Amino acid sequence: MEEKNTEKQSRRQMLTETPIPQLIVKLSIPTIISMLVTAFYNSADTYFVGRISTEATAAVGLVFSVMAIIQALGFFCGHGSGNYLSRMLGAGNKKEANEMAATGFAISILLGFTVVILGNIFVEKLAVWIGASPATMDDTISYMRIILIGAPFMMGQFVINNQLRFQGSAIYAMVGLMCGAVVNVILDPLLILVLKMGVTGAAIATVSGQIISFTVLLIGSYKGENIRISIKNVHINGHYILEIINGGAPSLFRQGMAAVSTLLLNKFAGFYGGDAAIAGMSIVTRVMMMMVSALIGFGQGYQPVCSFNFGAGLKGRVKEGFYFCVKWGTIFLSALAVLSIVFAPQIVGWFRNDPQVIEVGKVALRCQAAVMPLMATTVMCNMMLQSMGKGLKASISSSARNGICFIPLILILPRLFGITGVEITQTVADIISVFISVPLAWTELKEMNK
Repeated sequence: MEEKNTEKQSRRQMLTETPIPQLIVKLSIPTIISMLVTAFYNSADTYFVGRISTEATAAVGLVFSVMAIIQALGFFCGHGSGNYLSRMLGAGNKKEANEMAATGFAISILLGFTVVILGNIFVEKLAVWIGASPATMDDTISYMRIILIGAPFMMGQFVINNQLRFQGSAIYAMVGLMCGAVVNVILDPLLILVLKMGVTGAAIATVSGQIISFTVLLIGSYKGENIRISIKNVHINGHYILEIINGGAPSLFRQGMAAVSTLLLNKFAGFYGGDAAIAGMSIVTRVMMMMVSALIGFGQGYQPVCSFNFGAGLKGRVKEGFYFCVKWGTIFLSALAVLSIVFAPQIVGWFRNDPQVIEVGKVALRCQAAVMPLMATTVMCNMMLQSMGKGLKASISSSARNGICFIPLILILPRLFGITGVEITQTVADIISVFISVPLAWTELKEMNK
């Protein structure tokens, strides 16, 4: 019992007393690795499928919008439950933290099975809805059927991963994701290129990796002083559902809007440039995701610091962490932006060596890279608001880039400028979203000064 109290004290001491730069770096290294690994194995399918055909590359890109919806639901439960349990641990309320962990996990599994059933019933209509052409229809359906089967495991792993992070156990979260990534990257070339299974092999590799990650993360949640997920702690009631909505709605909006924006992007790219344009824009989406994933991992190292210290009333540490992350995130993204602008054709060509794909992709990548440093500010504003439990402001902030700004622009710009309008939409949306996110965060920073 005495040893347990010492462990609790050491975790509290670590999160509330360690110097902010040192603490965020320590917590963010595993989360940066986790995010890079996740982005890498999400891009592995695109790379290996790119060895087959432009149509197969386009099909995988189309199904990415469906995967984004599954991820949105997983992050909704994971961030919603993780934010709350971290604040409860900061306030010394272990009972509610335990109940929230189990409840958030249970809801994600129920949602996952709902997606499996409904998705497979309406898979053909869904393929048409996400923009599959006659040339990509068969590959799209084959890939999507298998991806849908993995929905409960994908959602469950997002929940456990985020709950571990918000408890300060980023190492366990990293190991779980890395195990799945290794399996996926090994299976991709084996199933796609050696056994000639095409997009079906890519989907099997992805789902296999998710099942492994889910299993390892679940085991990790029973290690050390982490909260044990127990069925007896499941309480699906109004109180916990509202707290999950409050903490998870920003992630749901962010990821949900990403799914809608990807869907619209694919539709307009296909209309103005055909399957080659869909493939080019899909590659750029994956490349940007890989580069920004390091920033998100950095921010995820800040989130438990923010929520725990906010719950403990140490608001000075919350602010210090925010400014630290914005500063170094901007510097990092500026370096990546320069490299992306210079080597854009080579980066796109590495995924699919098709002149038409490269022509669309290099313009879009250069435009998006030019404003990429701004994302350090918008992402950190959103993460701070969400971790503090400011659900409404965080939801608006998280919806800005891929929703409030992007959706109207993708409906307007391509009609005015054709395929160029498709290529520049995300760039314009990123610029406008800064003017939405910063004022929302600034009001909270001013309030903390009082």
